[in-house]
Formats: sequence, structure tokens, C-alpha cells
Amino acid sequence: MINKQSHIPIYYQLEEEIKSMIHTKQLKAGDLLPSEREYAEKYAISRMTVRQAINNLVKEGLVYRVKGKGTFVADKKFEQDLSGLTSFSEDMRNRGLSPSNRLISFDFIEADEQLASTLSISPTDLVCKIKRVRLANNEPVALETIYTPRTIVGEMNYQEFSHSFYDFLEKKLHFKIGFGYQTIEASLASEEEEKYLNIKKNSPVLVMERTTFLQNEEQTPIEFVTSTYRADKYKFKMKMKRD
Repeated sequence: MINKQSHIPIYYQLEEEIKSMIHTKQLKAGDLLPSEREYAEKYAISRMTVRQAINNLVKEGLVYRVKGKGTFVADKKFEQDLSGLTSFSEDMRNRGLSPSNRLISFDFIEADEQLASTLSISPTDLVCKIKRVRLANNEPVALETIYTPRTIVGEMNYQEFSHSFYDFLEKKLHFKIGFGYQTIEASLASEEEEKYLNIKKNSPVLVMERTTFLQNEEQTPIEFVTSTYRADKYKFKMKMKRD
């Protein structure tokens, strides 16, 4: 309820009430929120106050607007903790979701100079390139391309690691994954990403690049991977410490 005698701003009280209804599932993903007018009449507050609360919820990604239709509750975003190195499959299973993949291509290609430098191999060495769509409960979440040196992984076929590349490396090849370096930046979806992720033209996406190394004396690079995540479905988090 809205308490007009409180020192807490009214827009913030309304914002928190709507959040509470979403978190307790009184409002579910896809539900239409009452209109600004309905909120204003219900609590005897101004529509400008209601609009400020809704705008804040839109910025947080909890709700979204559809022109001419209203404001709807958004699906909850997947959170990936950047403080540890885990696979997509592990992340989804930890959330109680079913991970799956849709293979786009599986090829052995010659490494160019940049890829050879990243993977510490010679130019023209063969690299296995795997492009696939990553899904959670059959919904596309990310478009991923993996590059891994043939000199390390040898001959293989996609069925060997169709569920998890890390499982293949650790359980089939008995490698131990040590660490990775990762970057993330915001971008707008390309035509290919729009197609495979089922998103609209110029939708916001998060582009991740990671180089992963084995836990051995040489700290051998085992993969270079680029992943494009739907910004409406995914967010990253990490714990930061001040020295």
C-alpha cells in the first residue's frame, strides 16, 4: 500500500510494490500491468508519479512497454557469475533449466595469424570451428562460436560434446581446465544474430570473448570462444573487492 505520510517517495513505494508482486509471482512473465490511469486512480496519485515508477522498472528490465498495448512483466534474466569459470550447460542446470544446443556448423579450418596467436599455434594449423545456438528450456539465449586446436583435441565429431564442450575436455580427453580471460561489451544484433536468437533488428546484445587455458605447466590455450547473448535474457554479475 502507498503511505503518503512516509518520507519515502511515493514513486519508489509504488515501484517496490510492483517489484514485490513480481517476485511473489502475483504478477507473472507476460502479464499486463494496470495502466497509468488505473494506478493513479487506485492510489490517488498523479500519473507522472506512476510513470516515474514504471520508467524505473523498465530500466531494470523487470517490465517492458509495447506501443499501443501497454506495459508487460518481463521474463526473468539469467544471471551468470563472472567470478568463476563455468560452462553454459553448468549454468543452466544450476538454475534448474534444461540446456540444449542447435548446431549451425562444424568445420576444420586453417588458423589465421590472429587466431594462431590467441591459441599459441602456427598460422595455417587446423582449428576446429563450432558454431551453435545455446538454448535454455528450448528458448535461444546465445549464439556461440568455439575455436579449438586440432593438435590438442585431435579428431573428433560433434556428437562427442554436443551437450558440453567442457565435459568433453575434462571427462573424455581428461584435461583440467585452469582459467580464462574474458571481455564483455554491448552491441546491436547483426542479421545472423537476429535470425538465430529470434530477436528484432538492432536489438541490444552482450558480446563475450573468452580464451581458456589448461591447468598445466605450459598454460596451454584450449579454446577461443565468442558468444552473443540476448540482452533481454541475460545479465552478468561479479563480486568486487576494494584493495
